[in-house]
This record gives sequence, structure tokens and C-alpha cells, in this order.
Amino acid sequence: MDERILTLKIIEAYRSQLIEEEKSAVTVEKYLRDARAFFAFAKERPMERALTIAYKEHLAGRGYGAGSINSMLASLNSLFRFLRCEDCRVRNVKTQKKTYCPEEKELRREEYLRLLSAARCQPRLWLILQTICSTGIRVSELQYFTVEAIRQGEIVVSCKNKTRNILIPGKLRKLLLHFARRQNIASGVLFRTKSGNPIHRSNIWAAMKRLCQAAGVAASKVFPHNLRRLFARTFYTAEKDIARLADILGHSSIDTTRIYLMSTGSEHRKKIEGLRLVV
Repeated sequence: MDERILTLKIIEAYRSQLIEEEKSAVTVEKYLRDARAFFAFAKERPMERALTIAYKEHLAGRGYGAGSINSMLASLNSLFRFLRCEDCRVRNVKTQKKTYCPEEKELRREEYLRLLSAARCQPRLWLILQTICSTGIRVSELQYFTVEAIRQGEIVVSCKNKTRNILIPGKLRKLLLHFARRQNIASGVLFRTKSGNPIHRSNIWAAMKRLCQAAGVAASKVFPHNLRRLFARTFYTAEKDIARLADILGHSSIDTTRIYLMSTGSEHRKKIEGLRLVV
């Protein structure tokens, strides 16, 4: 690499390495997107730690939050490992661990039901919302919902070098098979585009956002991953089994699962006030 200058050719080679490491398609897409953003910032300047620090400051200046910056730095650190430029790595932005979830981002059950009501005239979207929320899958895992697997009542998901089995609730299974018959889909992926490819997460995200006004739900709460979080909170409330929940969600660490279970700010405030330590 000439003077350690990042090029699109190098990024393409990095793509091949990620695929060889069996990274998920979503992870590969994310890492490459972050690598290209850094490439645009570098403008043929040699890669060095000072450049990465400048990029870190650039992201903060553009208003990115600490979590987003750290996510992008993780992508870059992976790229630097691939290029054997470990000296270019920088530390994450320090953040204080949150004890509660911002209320403006938490999707409540009643809001989810309003979204379903608003989506009733869009059968595919209506079913996608229920599929994610009743099973706790990632939106990228919808591609494993084939007609054959739905008939069996069990989905085998291979993601992030792990395989897990997802049981389909009986009522959902009937709805999915009914949808397949109406759409004349006899086999293969159920949620697909007109060309037969699995529907992309960006299409689902955009379709959900269009429901906000009709459902009376804040746009900040409406995105696919929040359905997965609602499943997690509902399951834990009923079962109080965080280890089992981590298995269902496909988490390697229970610490990740705990993030999904944080209460809202208002709930946290009630608990604090309930201590009655102010006279």
C-alpha cells in the first residue's frame, strides 16, 4: 500500500476478507459503509493515528452521538486490523452507562397495536410487524421465513456464525400460510420483492415510518429493531428468565440483553420517588 493511502481497491479487498470471515451480510454492508465514509474524509492522506483522531472529532462536530461514533470506530478498527495498521486505532468515546431508556424512543404495546391497525390495509407489512414482534427476530432474519419452514412451525436462523431455532406461534403460522396462499407463493422466501428477492430492511424501515401519522406514534419510536425490543421486554415481564431470553434473541452476552430491558425515564423516576427519602 503506497504510503498507507486508503483506496477503493483496498476497500474491495476488505469486503472479500469480511465475507471469508463469514460476517453477516448486514455487518459487511455496515463495515463497508463506514470504510467508504472514512475514505471520503481522508482524501488520499496517508493513514495514521492523527488522521483517525481528526475523523473522530469530525464525526462529533457533525452531531453524531457517542454510540454512533463508537460504532463507526469499531468498523475502522476492523479495517486497520485487516491492513495491519494497528497504530491507527483510537479509543472509543467514553460514555456513562445508562440506567434507563429515553421515553421518546420506547415503543409501548398500545402504540404497537395502533401501528398494526394502521397497517391493516397492507397485508405484507401487517404480517412483517407481527412476525418480528412475536418472535424477537432481527429484521435481517426475515429471509429465513420460507414457506417450507413456516409449514414446519420452526425457523432455523444462521447469523453471526451461530445457528438457533425460532418457534413460530401457532396463530402467526396460520396467518403466514394464508398469506402465502393468497400471494401464490408455494415455496421459498415468503416476504419478497416482485423480482423474488428477500425484501430489504430499508424498504421495511421506510414503510414503517409511513405509518406513524396514521397510527399517532412518534417517528422516533418506529423502526424494526424496536419491535424486537418490545418482544424482549414482554417476554421478560412474563418469564423473568434473562438467560433464556438471551438464547432466543441470539445474544452472546447477557449484558446485551439487559440493555433491551431498561425501563423508561418515567418508570425510573417513579421507582426513585417511591423510596420516599425526601421529607
